[in-house]
This record gives sequence, structure tokens and C-alpha cells, in this order.
Amino acid sequence: MEWTGEGTLLAARPHGESAAIIEVLTEARGLHRGVVRGGSGRRMAPVLQPGARLHLVWRARLDDQLGTFTVEPIRARAATIMGDADRLAALNAVCALTVFSLPERDPHPRFYAATEHLLDLLSAAAPWFGAYLAWERLLLEETGYGLDLSACAVTGAVEGLAYVSPRSGRAVTEAGAGEFADRLLPLPELLRDEEAAESREQMAAGLRTTGYFLHDVLAPALGKRPLPEARTRLVSRFSGGR
Repeated sequence: MEWTGEGTLLAARPHGESAAIIEVLTEARGLHRGVVRGGSGRRMAPVLQPGARLHLVWRARLDDQLGTFTVEPIRARAATIMGDADRLAALNAVCALTVFSLPERDPHPRFYAATEHLLDLLSAAAPWFGAYLAWERLLLEETGYGLDLSACAVTGAVEGLAYVSPRSGRAVTEAGAGEFADRLLPLPELLRDEEAAESREQMAAGLRTTGYFLHDVLAPALGKRPLPEARTRLVSRFSGGR
């Protein structure tokens, strides 16, 4: 069994004396794992960095085996992000949440494209807060827990949306919330529109809302595993924990 393609490195861990097991995100094959011989050595260490774009050749005797990867670098991203703690935290959160959430070898082409777009923004020093929140929304959607922020769940209004219901994942206006406003999650403009003006306050509010659904809805469905620490570190960057 063999296939050739491109993918983005999400994680690498030592395996045996000198090999590494890597996890990559590909367009056609989704999340895929395999062994890289010599992957823990000095020559490969700069290549096998989170976010790196790789040319991949995967081989195995049988399709359901772990198999081995031969990799060649196409584009590094971590090196250009390393000097910005916010962007580095986002890169690590993207990689960790993808591994945490997606089943192996299940293609998600929309999610793959969004991930590549976000990682390119992070490495290009471009605005990225809105794209990151849109990415977490898409992750929830791709795993079956999407949010509906198009209209108020109570009144049907499309203007003045201010909250998200933790029960339904739908938007709610101030009028629709009424006395239950303190039980609802915030809906910053940046969570609805990734092109909206960025602010750290908007990012923090958006992370709180998507975080509820990641922590209280998605994680229990995946076996009550805790969310990756990488996301917790990202949240702390925007909640006074810098």
C-alpha cells in the first residue's frame, strides 16, 4: 500500500531509538499517522516542526497498518511565528485541537482548507483573530456540533444578536434573552464576522463561547478527555494570563 501527497505536520513524538511517529493533516486522507525513520535525529528535527508543510510518501504492507512516512519539507511555519507568543499559542492550539477532535483517515476538505488558510495567516503576520474563531466554529461544525448564529432563536431577528444559547448553540438578541441573559454566552461581532475589527476583548469573548462547546459538548462526546493544554494556554493569553 502506498500514497503520495502533501500535508501539514500536527505532532511528532519519539518512537524507539531514533524514529518518530508523526500526525499530519491531509486533504484527501484527513488525519493520518505514520513512522518516520530517523525522525528523532538532528537532521529531521528542524523539518518535523508543528505547522510545517510536507511532501509525504506513505507505505505499509496493509492499509490498516501504521505504516512509514518519507517526508520532504515544502514550507516551514514555526520559525516565522516563534517570536510572537500569541501566534505561537494559536499554532499549537490548532495542531493540538485537530489531533484531539478528528478521527483518523476521515477526510474533511473544508476544514483542511480553513486550517491551511489560518496557518498561513499566522506565519504571514496578518490579522488572524477572526480567522481563528471561524476555525474553531468550523471544527465544531465538522464534528457535528455547529453553532447557528444567523438569527435569534427566540424572536427570529437578525439584528442585535448579543448572546449564544449554551443549550442550542443558537444566537439570541438582548430582547430575546430577557431575564435569562446572565445564563447565556457572549456573542462578539468577531465571532460572527471574521472580518470585523479585532480586539483582545472580542477574542477573549469569542474563545469563551467556542470553548464552552469544545469543553462541555465535544469533549464529553469523545470520551470525556480533557481539552489539550495548548488551548488553555491560548485562552490565558487573552484573559490576563500573559
